[in-house]
Amino acid sequence: MEKITLYIKESYDELVNKVSWPSWESLQSTTTVVLIGTIIITLIIFFMDGISRIGMDFIYSLPELFGF
Repeated sequence: MEKITLYIKESYDELVNKVSWPSWESLQSTTTVVLIGTIIITLIIFFMDGISRIGMDFIYSLPELFGF
């Protein structure tokens, strides 16, 4: 039990005194960059999926076009 108490005290001390937390402005700007990047990557994947679907629909419709 003593080891657990010591671990919790040391963890708290490290979080309060040794960790450098970002400022509010830095946190907001970083969040904005991540959000914009996520939206861009989502749109890229969305369009790639649509193009792939169109291509696969065309490939699967070829037998009908040639009477197979």
